[in-house]
Amino acid sequence: MATLKTLVLGGYGNFGARICRALAGDAATRQHIALLVAGRDASRAQALANTLGHGAQGVALDHQAPGLAASLREWGVDLVIHTAGPFQAQGYSVAQAAAEAGAHYIDLADGRRFVCDFPAALQAAFTAAGRTAIAGASTVPALSSAVIDHLCADWQCIDSIDICIAPAQRAPRGQATLAAVLSYCGLAIDVWQDGRWQPKRGWAQPTPVQFQRLRPRLGAVCDIPDLEIFPAHYKARDRVTFRAALEVGLAQRAFATLATLRHWGVLPHPEKLAWLMHHAGGALDFLGTPLGGMVVRVAGTNAQGQPRRRAWHIAADHDHGPEIPCMAAILLARQLAAGQPLPRGAHTSTSLLPLEAFAPEFAKWGMVTDVVEE
Repeated sequence: MATLKTLVLGGYGNFGARICRALAGDAATRQHIALLVAGRDASRAQALANTLGHGAQGVALDHQAPGLAASLREWGVDLVIHTAGPFQAQGYSVAQAAAEAGAHYIDLADGRRFVCDFPAALQAAFTAAGRTAIAGASTVPALSSAVIDHLCADWQCIDSIDICIAPAQRAPRGQATLAAVLSYCGLAIDVWQDGRWQPKRGWAQPTPVQFQRLRPRLGAVCDIPDLEIFPAHYKARDRVTFRAALEVGLAQRAFATLATLRHWGVLPHPEKLAWLMHHAGGALDFLGTPLGGMVVRVAGTNAQGQPRRRAWHIAADHDHGPEIPCMAAILLARQLAAGQPLPRGAHTSTSLLPLEAFAPEFAKWGMVTDVVEE
């Protein structure tokens, strides 16, 4: 079987480094994957590559510089895994370069427009190249859709989908992730509510959310691809919501305050505070724990025509929560390395992976899942 030369863009970052370690650390996978750890800083890229072994290399690469496709061809790249967010402000230049170079492409994007518009924008290029491109291979919509497919496998219809992520306060935070969530803080977000589209302000008006193994938290609306993809994909009758619930209530209320300031026009660009919040956020760590998680709640009608409400919970202790957004990309990269077919052309990650595919990854990090009839 041929070796899949895989370039991880943002390879020494918060998520990229986890993906590199997972692909290099899996005995079955590393026989078929040659890793290139890519980022702007060659020394940091090589330092991580040195810890990985198995022929991993560090390369200096600025994905915003011209000539990216030529560089990918020169290095013989077969797969690009793009982790260098935030994706909310990015175009598709990396994916286009991958198509031009004849490489597969996977990203961890959570930007709503980036993911939802991806298939139409890149379908022709990747179909012509005979390669696969997948946007949003992360917690949303890859894992979230896998959970809904599992919970509602034989249902006649779905009425509502409510998702909430609950990161641990002490878990490593990436500045790019903060910039991404701050970019829509206080902006109006279209949410499918009461069977129609309604505007909700991002990170404003937090409401209580219950979890199976975590204490209750306040959760606020976030702008993610699921809000747009799921109403049509699952024909959800009533609503599709997505919230994030920070562990420390003070931090949650701080985001709500920023949302209000932006709504009033006092703070037009809260994403500019990402650097400050990234470096100051640790001041609240003493109020938190290393325990985070996620819940997906669904309601609808089962195969027998009876109303049902079900919930899937996951709890991730020891600050392992940031491993979850990396899992879908890791699983898809392993599929390509093993020669397992993925659909040609450009796609979102919706319903590409079954929930059981994630089970070994959950077990590896000691994560506990529960399905609850509500």
